[in-house]
Amino acid sequence: MLVVFNSKYVKEATVQPVCKVVASPYVKKSAFKETLLAVLKTSGLETELRNTVFHWMRSHNNNANINGYPVKEPLAYLRKAQLQWEKRIHKSLNSMCSELGVPLARFRLASDKDELSDKWTELSTYDIDLSQYRPVYAPKDFLEVLLWLRSPNYRPMDGEGTWNFSQIPLKVKTLSELRCLYAEVSRGESQLGVKLNMPSVYPNIPTLEAERTLHGEKVLGWFVAVILSNHAPLAQEFLKRGCPRCLRGKIWSQVLGSQIRQANIQHFGELKNLVIQYDLLVDKLIVKDVQLTASNDDQYFVFEDILYQVMLCFSRDTEILSVFNHSASNPVHAILKNKSAIVENTVIFPPSGIIPFHGFTMYAMPFCYMYENPIALYYTFRAFYLRYWFRLHEVSSHEQGILSLCLLFERLLQRYEPELWFRFKQVNIQPVRVVFKWLMRGFSGHLPPEQLLYLWDMILAYDSLEVLPILALAILSFRRDNLLQVETLQNVEVSETSYLLITRKTQK
Repeated sequence: MLVVFNSKYVKEATVQPVCKVVASPYVKKSAFKETLLAVLKTSGLETELRNTVFHWMRSHNNNANINGYPVKEPLAYLRKAQLQWEKRIHKSLNSMCSELGVPLARFRLASDKDELSDKWTELSTYDIDLSQYRPVYAPKDFLEVLLWLRSPNYRPMDGEGTWNFSQIPLKVKTLSELRCLYAEVSRGESQLGVKLNMPSVYPNIPTLEAERTLHGEKVLGWFVAVILSNHAPLAQEFLKRGCPRCLRGKIWSQVLGSQIRQANIQHFGELKNLVIQYDLLVDKLIVKDVQLTASNDDQYFVFEDILYQVMLCFSRDTEILSVFNHSASNPVHAILKNKSAIVENTVIFPPSGIIPFHGFTMYAMPFCYMYENPIALYYTFRAFYLRYWFRLHEVSSHEQGILSLCLLFERLLQRYEPELWFRFKQVNIQPVRVVFKWLMRGFSGHLPPEQLLYLWDMILAYDSLEVLPILALAILSFRRDNLLQVETLQNVEVSETSYLLITRKTQK
C-alpha cells in the first residue's frame, strides 16, 4: 500500500480525504485499526482506495522485465525495426513540411484564434484548405513493415517469401488457452447483443437486457446500498456478459478510472487553450482524418464537431507521454527553430508524442455514442488508448501487440480452417491482408456501432485484445464458401467489405 501511495498515480483527491479521516475524532488511538477501517468503509473511501490499487496494478503490469529490470522491448531485432519505422515517420513529417513550406508548429494569428474560439463547438464550419495534406501513413504501409520482419534465428526455405508471420517466433495462446480466458463465452452463457429480446433466466424479469440493467445499477450503486458498489473490478466482471447502452459510459469510466473531477475539467480547458494558441502540423492531419473517416460515415458524421475537439486536445496532452514508459515506441523529437541541434534545444512533437495516421480517429468515434459531454468522452477515450490502442500501431513482441494478434489469427486460421488457408496459399493471397485493417482499427468503422461496443465490452472485461483475431477468424469462417471461390485479394476485400456494409445497414 505504501508503494501505491508514494506513486504519482494516486491523485491528491484520494490522499487528502484519507489524511482527514485519520485525523478525525472517530478514529481512536486505542483501537486504531478497527476504527480506521470502519470509518473508511462508512465514508466510501475504502472503495476508492480499492479502485486506486486496482488501477495502479493495471498500470504497472504492462512493463516487460529482464532480470528484474524494465525494458521497452526485449527483442533487439524488433527494437531496431521500431526505430527504423519511427525514422520513416519523422522523415515523412519533415518532407511534408518542406513541400508545403510550413513549420511543425507556430503561433496562430489573432484573427485565427478568435475564429477558432468562436467556432469551438462547431469546428466542422472552420474553413481550412487541406488539399495538399496527406496522411503520414496508412495501415497498409505499417503492414508492409511487419511482413518484412525476420528473426535472426529464422532460416527460410528455398523460394519462401513474406507470405505469413511464421518467421516471427512469438508465443501466442492456443484455442484451449483462449477458452480458459473467455470461459463465460466458451460455456455459452447468454450475452447481450447476440439476439434481440433474449429472455432472462429470472422468471420475474422479462428480458436479458432488463436483467443486465438491474445488475448494472447495483454495480453502480444507484438505487440500493450495495457492498463494493462502484468497485472497478466488479464493474469489469459485469462487462463479461455485455453492458446495456444506458449504463455503458458509467461502467467503462469505472473500470478505466476515468471519472471526471474538477482537476480534469480544468486540464481539458488548458488543452483547449493550447489548441487555440498554437497551430500544429498534426492539426491538419487530424482534421483531414476526421473528414476521411467520420465525415464520410453515415453512422458517425453527426459527431464530427465533438471529434475535432477531442482529437485536437489529445494532440496537446503531455500526460499521454506516460505511455512511452511501457511502449516499444518513442516520441518524435524536433529541433527548435533557429537553434543548434543539441539536446537542450529538442522538443517532443506533438506534445502528446502520438503521430496520427489514416484511420486514427476511428479509435475515438464509437465513444461518441456513449457520452454527450466532450470532457467525459475525452478522458475515457484517453484511458482506453493508454491501456489498449497504442499497441496496435507499434512493432512489439508484447502478447497484446499487433504482431502477436496477427500471428494468433494466422495460427488459428491454419489450424481450424485448413481448406481456406490452402486456398489463400494457392491463389497467393496473404490472409493477414484481408483482416489487418480490422485488427489495427479494433473493427471500428467495420462493424455497426452497437455491435462494436459489445465487442469493446469484452476487451475491457477480459483486459485483452485477443478477441479481435478470434472475431476476424469467425467472420472468414462464416464466409468460407464465398472466399473459396475468389482468386484475387481485391475480390476478397470487395466481398468482405460488402458483407460488413450489409451487416451495418441491417443493424440500422
